[in-house]
Amino acid sequence: MDGGPRVPEQRRSGSAASAIAEPAALRFGVLGPVRAWRGGEPLNTGSPQQRALLAALLLREGRTATAAELIDALWGNEPPSQALAALRTYASRLRKILDPGVLASESGGYAVRSLGEGALDLAVAQDLAAEAEKSRSAGDLCHAREVLNRALALWDGEPLAGVPGPYADAQRVRLEEWRLQLLESRLDMDLEQGCHAEAVSELTALTAAHPLRERFRELLMLALYRSGRQAEALAVYADTRRLLAEELGVDPRPGLRELQQRILQADPALAEPSAPAAEPAAVPVRPAQLPASVPDFTGRAAFVGELSEVLASASEASAAGRVMAVSALAGIGGVGKTTLAVHVAHRARPAFPDGQLYVDLQGAGPRPAEPETVLGSFLRALGTADSAIPDSLEERAALYRSVLDGRRVLVLLDNAKDAAQVRPLLPGTEGCAALVTSRVRMLDLAGAHLVDLDVMSPDEALALFTKIVGEERVAAEREAALDVVAACGFLPLAIRIAASRLAARRTWTVSVLAAKLADERRRLDELQAGDLAVKATFELGYGQLEPAQARAFRLLGLADGPDMSLAAAAAVLDLPAEETEDLLESLVDTSLLESAAPGRYRFHDLVRLYARACAERDEQAPGEREAAMSRLLDFYLATAAGVYTIERPGDRLVDHLEPTEYPGLVFEDRHRAHDWLYSEAICLLACVRQSTRPDQLRRAVDLLWAAIDLAESGANSKEYEATGTAVRAAAQSCRDERAEARALVTLANGHHMSGRFELAGQEAAEAVRLAEVADDPLPQCWASNMLGVIALYQSRYDVGEGHLTRAIESFRSAGDRPGEASALCNLSRIHLATGRTVSAVSLAQQGTDMYDDMGHAFKGANGRYALGLALTQSGQLELAAERLEEARDLFRDSRQRLWEGMTLFRLAEVDLAARRLAQAATHAESALTLLRGIGGEWRRGNVLTALGRALSGIGQSGRAQVCLQEALAIFEALGAPEADEVRALLKPLTLA
Repeated sequence: MDGGPRVPEQRRSGSAASAIAEPAALRFGVLGPVRAWRGGEPLNTGSPQQRALLAALLLREGRTATAAELIDALWGNEPPSQALAALRTYASRLRKILDPGVLASESGGYAVRSLGEGALDLAVAQDLAAEAEKSRSAGDLCHAREVLNRALALWDGEPLAGVPGPYADAQRVRLEEWRLQLLESRLDMDLEQGCHAEAVSELTALTAAHPLRERFRELLMLALYRSGRQAEALAVYADTRRLLAEELGVDPRPGLRELQQRILQADPALAEPSAPAAEPAAVPVRPAQLPASVPDFTGRAAFVGELSEVLASASEASAAGRVMAVSALAGIGGVGKTTLAVHVAHRARPAFPDGQLYVDLQGAGPRPAEPETVLGSFLRALGTADSAIPDSLEERAALYRSVLDGRRVLVLLDNAKDAAQVRPLLPGTEGCAALVTSRVRMLDLAGAHLVDLDVMSPDEALALFTKIVGEERVAAEREAALDVVAACGFLPLAIRIAASRLAARRTWTVSVLAAKLADERRRLDELQAGDLAVKATFELGYGQLEPAQARAFRLLGLADGPDMSLAAAAAVLDLPAEETEDLLESLVDTSLLESAAPGRYRFHDLVRLYARACAERDEQAPGEREAAMSRLLDFYLATAAGVYTIERPGDRLVDHLEPTEYPGLVFEDRHRAHDWLYSEAICLLACVRQSTRPDQLRRAVDLLWAAIDLAESGANSKEYEATGTAVRAAAQSCRDERAEARALVTLANGHHMSGRFELAGQEAAEAVRLAEVADDPLPQCWASNMLGVIALYQSRYDVGEGHLTRAIESFRSAGDRPGEASALCNLSRIHLATGRTVSAVSLAQQGTDMYDDMGHAFKGANGRYALGLALTQSGQLELAAERLEEARDLFRDSRQRLWEGMTLFRLAEVDLAARRLAQAATHAESALTLLRGIGGEWRRGNVLTALGRALSGIGQSGRAQVCLQEALAIFEALGAPEADEVRALLKPLTLA
């Protein structure tokens, strides 16, 4: 490694320069295409000749190159007539691209100076190579290999790719030679650490790419020999000797000849395995290698039937001369792939009278079984003598297929790594069949019947648990048993472990086990018994991931939502959507992640817990977990704010939200914006609940506020209120009056929508007080507006008018016209309740006009709702119906189920006033349907009253009495004054 090129001046410009380096420093790459970046932004380095000039200067180690030297470097012996002018033009263009002072002109030549630490990829590779050599000398081979791999990873294709000129040609050769030297050093250390089998495949490729490079041949011979493949090792020497003689007319170098002799002499220093004993002549055998089927196999009837049908087709294929049947089962570790495959294989044994082969390919482990090794064991099981088993994979596979020809054999390939490992092991002849299990979906296994195995259904899970624990214990605590299997995520391995622990502890009740599994922090630790452990199963899959996959797995598991969109995942990982999708799909293929729907992904519950444990254990970068969740919060807040803006143009709320650093999605269409909000509702609220750290709390509260449609629609009101309660508690704990005031606004709004007016009023009043303390005007406006509405419902009209008057003034002062329009419409209802019908109509019309001027669709519906009420009381029934129908359509379009239902109730009131009794009943019934489970009991009582009146008018007095009695019970429980009206309506029906 000492022979590598050095560029010290470019790498180290002095500690002072390093200390004041700008964040957007220049970086250059020569170990691939010649490129330049300022920070993360790529720079246009110009034409090929211009890049050739840049490369020549970067590789001069900071020294000045004369014009003549540079002309020779770019054009060699045949420069153009205007070479000097062209050179100066290239230099001038580069100077404009680079930072001031980087391209210096000296004595008619040029030099690249003042580059910061790590500015050139070649310099970074040199430092890493030196560090690796130092670690190797100190005996730390693990670190040396890791550092050397980092150095090799800096190569991005051919060095100086696409750069013309003799100088670039010479440097390309030099840099490629150095790369090969680094590879030799790293492979040498691989063998020193016993990684022989792993090195064989890489060395095979390298010897093919560089057939005359004897060091690679020598390492390959040693790797093969230490892997127990002596004949192959000697064959490498014979191939090398023949190639060198034909190509160069020389013999192998002494080191290679010496290694051949040591292999022939079985030198103990080469760690040779003991010489194989002579094997007896082969005798025909019928292998029966299937593991025992579990006696308590449960459920999976559909999968058993499907796979049995595929295997049965193998005998039909034999009769028809078709190829063998192959089924590949994929699924997460612990989902029961092996158990199912073994069960199906035993059922299918009669169809394969010539035997059944089985192998655990250890695909989830660090050292998957080599196909040639497996073929050797299969051939022995089929009666082939060791002396007749060839050395190469291709020859063994061919012999394997020949031995199986004419036989009907079932091959169970368990725990496969990938399709490449499986292909040589497939029989390939009619009458035979193969069952493959893997954590990876084998999309590239041609002709295979693919089966994705999911967790058990709740009934299957409970049945398995009962078989192991016993009917009596489960029957006595059925609910606790259901809690146990749910905590196991319906994963068969987890259920088996939990049940086995309980079965072995007669003093435990099922409830004791359920309580132990209820703690998510301890759940994975509880799910182990003997050599079975859910965590160990997941560890095998995790250990196979590439670094980028592992990082994605860890960070995505941090979010609490039931699933995650691609855009949200991109925010968590801080990667482009395309790269994120590739990573997520690769995790789906490993079965560590599930594709919930196109563009949405989810973890199994236990896998999520494991991912979080990995994040705590393996995430090395300081604050990376917190940064990932902060980006997710930013993404949701920025996107929700955009949705709010589309729905409420001109609303000032978005101007008062916490700033975000990570961008959100942008929607041009309000329907797409709504689609996003409601599809992300549960995940968004989960993000709010997770973001209660002091540095995230204000953004979390603002996200809840910006997503207020979720409460007003009624679709997610319970989750919304629970989230508001959580963030309010967090704000109290942090003593953050601003955050608490805003959380109280969201809570008060939620209570208002649910009909809990007393509680809503208390929360709104406290919000006003805290907002004044925090000098936060917007919550004061909102809470005052809400206090006015609540006072209206409580018939405290003077108090309500005072709150609404203050709200109007506050909104006007803040320049919030939508807020002002809302308060005007609410004030209209106060005027209506106090007999000021004309002014009520005027106020509602004024608010509606303001909404329409701003292009508010959803809030325009609120204005029309208020106007419809005023017009109804003023006797303008047809006009009232028109406004309310417009409001209903707008609410429906905005997915505001609560307000759509309330508008239908108001239409029923218009119909009652107009004596359209049948239509009134229809509108009231529709309102009840929409308000089922939302809006609170007070609203339900009002709708039941309207329905009772309508039914009474059309002669359905019995049904009307039932509706009115239910309404009366509601109002009496609430202590509401509406109870008196309902008693009056019931009296004639009761007397009749």
